[in-house]
This record gives sequence, structure tokens and C-alpha cells, in this order.
Amino acid sequence: MKINGLLFGILAVLAATPAHAQPAPPAFTTAVTPPATRLPLFQVKQPDKRLSPFTGMTRRHWQDAARYLLSGAFSYIHQLDDPMQFPKQPGKSYPRTAAQVPTEKLEGLCRTLFMAAPLLKEDPGLTLNGIKVGDYYRHQLAQLVNPASPSFIQPRAKDGGPSQNLVEFGGLSVALFATPEILWDPLPQATKDALAATMLSYGDGPTVPQNWRYFNIFILSFYKSRGYTVNEKLMEEYLQKQLTHYRGEGWYHDGPTFDYYSMWAFQMYGRLWSEYYGRAHYPEIATQLTANFSPLKDNYPYQFGRDGRMIMWGRSITYRFAAVVPFPLMGLHPEAGTNFGWMRRIASGTLLQFLKNPDFLQDNIPTLGFYGSFDPAVQAYSCRGSVFWMAKAFLGLLVPADSPFWTATENEGPWGKELKPGTVFNKFEAGPNILVTDYPNTGAAEIRVPSAQPASDGNRGNENYNRLSYNSAFPWQADGPNGEVAMDYVFKTPDNKWEPLRLYTFKKFENGIYYRDAELETNHNIKLHLADITLPNGILRLDQNLSTEPVAARLGHYALPNLTGTIRRTTRKVNGYEAQLIDNGTYQLALIPLSGWTKTETLTTTGLNPVKSESAVINVSAQFEPAQTTLYATLILWKKSGETWTDAELMPVKELMPPAQNSSAVVTFKDGSSKTIKFD
Repeated sequence: MKINGLLFGILAVLAATPAHAQPAPPAFTTAVTPPATRLPLFQVKQPDKRLSPFTGMTRRHWQDAARYLLSGAFSYIHQLDDPMQFPKQPGKSYPRTAAQVPTEKLEGLCRTLFMAAPLLKEDPGLTLNGIKVGDYYRHQLAQLVNPASPSFIQPRAKDGGPSQNLVEFGGLSVALFATPEILWDPLPQATKDALAATMLSYGDGPTVPQNWRYFNIFILSFYKSRGYTVNEKLMEEYLQKQLTHYRGEGWYHDGPTFDYYSMWAFQMYGRLWSEYYGRAHYPEIATQLTANFSPLKDNYPYQFGRDGRMIMWGRSITYRFAAVVPFPLMGLHPEAGTNFGWMRRIASGTLLQFLKNPDFLQDNIPTLGFYGSFDPAVQAYSCRGSVFWMAKAFLGLLVPADSPFWTATENEGPWGKELKPGTVFNKFEAGPNILVTDYPNTGAAEIRVPSAQPASDGNRGNENYNRLSYNSAFPWQADGPNGEVAMDYVFKTPDNKWEPLRLYTFKKFENGIYYRDAELETNHNIKLHLADITLPNGILRLDQNLSTEPVAARLGHYALPNLTGTIRRTTRKVNGYEAQLIDNGTYQLALIPLSGWTKTETLTTTGLNPVKSESAVINVSAQFEPAQTTLYATLILWKKSGETWTDAELMPVKELMPPAQNSSAVVTFKDGSSKTIKFD
């Protein structure tokens, strides 16, 4: 608890550094002028349908995508002194004071290098917007240690804590390792020494007890590799501590959560550190990191939809396709049994999920959001340049062109044969206790993760983590002020506000049923047993009220954005039950309360959905009464738009026998199967 408490505090203010000091009035702006010319929507030019029959994307097209995004950043660069600074997005993002601006610029500089470094390695003369890219970054590195420059970064004070500067210098060290011949070797010795002094002042210091340790590790490792004296004892300590976060199945726990940081931080940094430094100097640790990386090929791909679509889940979701970086990194040291054609199909599909979305770029720079701007998903530690953490995906271009990741023919893996229509596939990952579900009927992937994040953690105690499940077809929707909720429970508090569930405890995965317990953060008298049964077309929820005082409760389906101007609403009777349905022209959702609920309604919501401002969601509601272990049974279903619902699909349940007192419930399905729900 002491570690978590420290972590919450550090992330809340980003370690109290000048870059993230106490917020000033929101009127502060950097007034960066957007470029006059707007980038066109990304196109896959001359797609290779032989090697990549699904996306057309080859290594050359990945390079095209990296240049495309980098050209957007360089549309702000007209001379070598121009910083990588972009228009501030209205909302909670920084900078909020002038003191934060140098770190804002540092983020833009270091994170764009994730795509610039691999391009420069193969094309040292790369020129964008009339600027030689290599010259620009070398010039800017010198400005970081030039006290007369507006981009100057102060070395860490002796008593200074972890900071955003540490994060960015850690990322910069990755680029220096990858392309020293471009970024490091040509620098004057005085600049090298000054950079070493500044960067080591951060690397040889305190950090946050989670993925942040890798920033220290990379800084210390790079400068050790260049002959500088570094704190090897601290580096070894941080390396050993990073290994303790591993929980199995390819997942690291990021203290205190599971999320994409396991992939775009722990796994990516561990893989590249082993490649550039670890195998030669710490072979035992590198061997362990490799062993921890190995299970990814058999687990992580199932978390993406058939078309490669990723799930909106966890903090920093604006990093988007950085989540795919483990796939190309599998090609560094190819392991037998890896379906590289499937790995690339997923990774390329995820890139196109965003690059082909017209809302992705604004002023030539990716928005802070999922597709377009979406402030509910933004963390206060992000600035506009933060989005280029997504460029970590392009570190995959450091993988040689003859690697099987690039040469294998795209395929759909198990989606092509094993995952058959009319079925549902569950993959339970012990250790992290994560359940990944694939739905062949829609090609969607879904994830359930036990999470217990209090509201005091503003980055995690919210919709980023508290949904009952997350689905690649239905990005999470924020809660509304009047109890509008999507894929979660909310309860009415004494001050007439609605509080969502945030505190979940995993119980077991047994007989295809995922069990959790949950309680309300502000009132532990409000408790539930939760049981999820996945179906070919959705979910059967069987939840038991354990509350010891009365409370108004609501439960929501996933939400549908209004894509065409109209969301069609219908009601249908099936086997004596009423189903409410909504259809936005891409998907249709249906909700059928089976027991416990007293009201069903379809709500129009505004400003809550990450895809479009207007959306619709189906909610059920009831008054939970104390000492009544009522079973709240709910069918939460979906189909692609245009497909007809049969009665059997809308009502797959033949009989439901609710529990008497605390005994088991039994559900019998129309296909003859049955499941016993054991909440004990």
C-alpha cells in the first residue's frame, strides 16, 4: 500500500517537476500556429496483395507511414532552431504554465525520434519540409544542453525526484542506441559530455516503481556503452526489480495495473535493452527477459480483432498503435512456432485502424484521444507531442528486412479456421487473471481484467479501467451525470450523484464463467457477486446483490456512436421478454433483462463517446434492497447491422433457476447445454 500511495501521488503531479508543476489558470496557451497545408488522409500506395492480402502493407508501407507522421511533425519545422512544439489541445493536457514548455518540447523531440531513428538508419539524408532530418535532431540535442536556448533542460537537482524529463531521456537513449552513427557519433565531444552529465543526472536517480525504471536503465546502459562512468549498482538494482513485475502469460504488472504498458513499455524496453546491451553484459537477465517475452505469441494476438482492431483500454490510450510493437520485435530473434504472417496482419491492421480514420490528425498531428479529440480519455501528464509515443510501433523497422516478420505472407491465424461462426472462444490467462474473448460472428475481441483503482488515482480510477469488459468493436464511453452508463454498474449516492464500480476482486474462471466480486468505493455496504458467461452474440450477466442497504442501481450495455445521423431504435417481444435494440448502421445492440431489473431505457448521450459526439446506450435500472440476494440476469447482445435476429439468438436461455439464499443458480440454454453458477 505504501508503494501504491507513493505511485498515486507521483503520477498525480508527475513527480512535482517544473514540467508538471501545480496547474495555472486554464487560459495559458503556447499559441503555436498550425501549418497552412493539411496532410491528406494516409493511403497505402501500390499495396502488395500477394505478400499482404488483407492490408496490402509491407515493410515499405510501414516506412511510408512513419514518414507520413514524421512529415506532419516537420510541417512545424522551418529552420533548425524550431522546436517540436504543436498546438495545445483544449482540456486537461499540459502545458499549463510557461515552466512546463521546455519539457513539452522535449517530449516532441524525443518521441518523434521513435519513427525518425529507423528511417535515418536506412536513409541518413532524409529531408522533410526542406530540412535535413539528421541535421535537425543533432542540432536540437545540442540545444538541450545550451543554457541560452529556450529548449535547455536543467539537470536534475540533487534532491530532485522522478520527472517527465527522465521519461523522455529514457526514450532518447533508445534512439541513441539504435542509430549512434547518426545521432551520437557526429556530435562534438563537449556536447556529448554535456548530454551525458544532464541525462545521467536523471538516470542516476530516483524513479517510479513500475515501467519507469527502464528509463533509468536505458540512460545508464547507453552511457556505460560509450565509456562513461555510471552507477552500475543502481542499474542492476532496477533490472532485478523490473523482473519482479512479471506475472506470466507475457504480462507485467505496472504497479498497480495491467494494461498496455506491459507491452509498449516492459516488453518493448526489455527486448531492445537485451538486444543493444543486455545480452553482452547481463546475459542472465537478458535470458529471463526473453523467456518472459516468449508467451506473447500464444496469448497477446487474441486481444486484437480479426481485422487487427485494438481495444480501447487503460490510461495513455492516445498512444494507440504503440500497443503492437511486440509483434515486429518478435522478428529480432525469430522463435519457432510463431505465426509471423498473423502477427504482421494484426500490426498492420492496427496501424490502418487509425491512419485511415479522418479524425485521427488535427493540424497534421494526432489528436489526444482515440480517434479524434476526446478529453475524458486524456491524462493531465500528456501534452500534444505525447501522442508520438505511438511511434514506438515503428521501432519495428529496426528489425531486418529479411526477418520472417516482414517476409511471411499475411494470414488471419485462428480466425481463418479454428474460430468458427456461431461459437465463442475464451482464453483465460492465469497469473494476470485476464480473460480474452474472441467472437467469430463479428470478428471482435474482448478483455476482462480484475481492477481495483480508487477515484483518488485520476489516471486509473475511471473508465480507463472500471468497465466490466472492453471490446474492440465498441470503444468505451464515459459516464454521464444522470446515471448514463456503458458496460458498468453505477449507484446513486446520498448526494444524488452516480458512482461507478471501481473495486473488483477476481474469484475464479470455472466452467467458462468469469467470476468477480465488486463493491462500491465510497460505501462498502454495496456489494455484488459478478458472473460473466460469454455467448456467440454477446454476454449473459448473472450478478447477485449482496448489499446491506438500499440503493438505486443502473447497468449499461456498450454504446453505439451516431455514425449516419440516425440510430434506429426498436422493441421486440421474445418468449415473454422485452428486448430493446439499437442500430447505427454498423452494429446493432440488444439488451434483454431476465430477472431483477424493473426498467429498461435507451438513452441519447452527447459528448461521452470517443467516436462521435452523439451516441446511444441501453440501460437497465432497479432499486437494490438489503438482505435480498436477488439475481440480476441480463442478456447483453450484439450483431453486425443488416443481419436478422432469430428468436433463438435473442433468447438463447431456456430456463433460469435463481439461487435460493446463497445456493447455486442454474441456467439452461436452448442448445441443450447448461451451466451452474457457483458464487462461493
